[in-house]
Amino acid sequence: MRIFTLEQGKVSSILDFTFYSICALFLALSLLINGSRHYLVGILLLILVGLFSWTAIEYLLHRFILHGLQPFKNWHIEHHKHPGDLLCLPTLLSAALVLILVFLPVLFMFGILPACALTLGVLTGYLAYTIIHHGIHHWHMDGNWLRKRKRWHVLHHHVDPASHFGVTNSFWDYVFVKVLHI
Repeated sequence: MRIFTLEQGKVSSILDFTFYSICALFLALSLLINGSRHYLVGILLLILVGLFSWTAIEYLLHRFILHGLQPFKNWHIEHHKHPGDLLCLPTLLSAALVLILVFLPVLFMFGILPACALTLGVLTGYLAYTIIHHGIHHWHMDGNWLRKRKRWHVLHHHVDPASHFGVTNSFWDYVFVKVLHI
């Protein structure tokens, strides 16, 4: 298994999906077991905030880091050249980033339950992103929504790489292009 390279094999890709599924399940079970009914609405709201935050993180990372900042830009160019290859951030690195940039700051500022809830939302978004992005490049799309996501992503890869950055949704593409004109 190649854990410190962008080119992943089938086993490491499956382990990535499995690892994040287990993490999300662990966080959800922790919240169910340790969360009080009094905090249920707050916990659910934080999960939704984390999920919505992921959509912004996905867009911002794709647009400004993967298409603008070295060495990430060169790595991402390889993905555009070889979209069928299993290229992704190693699980160890992506997990460390989630831990350092999401879980630990929220833990230190607000406590364990908010940290688990917000991280669960972000991880769920990330897991959805990895599955959808993998599916866009490797699966036949039967569902109407998935076909639309694939068409959107094909526009990014083959028509205009400077647009259509959202993979799981198009919301931020519309906000930044139509509303903010960035």
